[in-house]
Amino acid sequence: MDFSFTKKEEEFRLELRTWLENNLPAGWLEGNRKLPEEVDEYSDFLRKWQNTLYEGGWAAIAWPKKYGGRDATLMEEIVYQQEMVRVKAPPLVNYIGLHMVAPTLMQIGTEEQKEQYINKILTGEEVWSQGYSEPNAGSDLSAIQTSAVKSGDRWIINGQKVWTSFGHLADRCFLLVRTSHQEKKHKGITVFLLDMNQPGVETKPIVQMDGEQEFNEVYLTDAVAYDTDMVGELDEGWRVMIALLMHERTGIGAQLFTLEQQFDELVALTKELRLNGQPMLKDPFIRQKMVSIYIRFRGSLLNYYRHLTKTLKDGQPGAEGSMDKLMVSELTKELFGFAMSIQGHQGVLWKEDALVNSSWQEKFLQSFGMTIGGGTSEVLRNTIGERILGLPKDLGR
Repeated sequence: MDFSFTKKEEEFRLELRTWLENNLPAGWLEGNRKLPEEVDEYSDFLRKWQNTLYEGGWAAIAWPKKYGGRDATLMEEIVYQQEMVRVKAPPLVNYIGLHMVAPTLMQIGTEEQKEQYINKILTGEEVWSQGYSEPNAGSDLSAIQTSAVKSGDRWIINGQKVWTSFGHLADRCFLLVRTSHQEKKHKGITVFLLDMNQPGVETKPIVQMDGEQEFNEVYLTDAVAYDTDMVGELDEGWRVMIALLMHERTGIGAQLFTLEQQFDELVALTKELRLNGQPMLKDPFIRQKMVSIYIRFRGSLLNYYRHLTKTLKDGQPGAEGSMDKLMVSELTKELFGFAMSIQGHQGVLWKEDALVNSSWQEKFLQSFGMTIGGGTSEVLRNTIGERILGLPKDLGR
């Protein structure tokens, strides 16, 4: 396999790198990367950053040019991810809109929906959330109970969603609801584009164990959507959901490149911390563990490149994305767990009391969520067993 980039791809990298140097927030490249803590200031900061990307032509490079993208190749997307990880660029507040909702609307939405929503997603004017999981329907989305009942040209929606990323910042929600009860659970589900700024929608942030509030509960009480807000056909939302999930898995490359960067930072940490009067990295046990993590990371990266090659040949991603996601999420959790353990009892210290940069503790706590969001590790193992290894399905399903 040829791991080198073409001349055109390297020119693309240089163009992006130059633009980032000139347009990242002031002080960002010098290490002043603290995001605002107050919710409204945080939202404003990230919306402005996305608008900056939009004005520079970098907000959605994979989109078709007619929608404001660059028609970027898959390899140019990889270059883009590498460069964004390299500078630790600010997060995308409209990640769900850019990478999931808009591509799904391009594929399935009506012309009116494309006209109404896609450009506002690109500019950051409208931020989107994704209303899938419920208290009793997490990995098994066919068990959702949030209902939509037709009343004229309106649909009256009642129920609850949970783990709604960006829900407290979102203007709209890509909402999965039940519109009828049929023999097969995955039938009778419909997708609506819900206005979050209406009286029937209440959002309550979920405080995570790291103190952040990225996820939310969303309560729907006689919330209203219209026929024109329906995506795809009535009762056929399962197909729409699958289409969106295929787009969701495309960001795994950025996570692998981030993991590579985090491993380098772990090496630096083991040089900084001392054991028996010498840098920890010289300890045989520490070195053995580091080598183990590196070998598995490197294997995961090469496996990702293999799957990338298959995608380039087939023209679309396959079930192999489940393997990539499983490896990167489990390895991330192990890497930060190890970073905690080598700090000893001081690894439990927080914020300004921490022995070293407390981001290790924060990322350790965040890493557990990676094995849940975007498909739990258990579900991914089932997918790998059934769709890649050809093992029989669980008789109970």
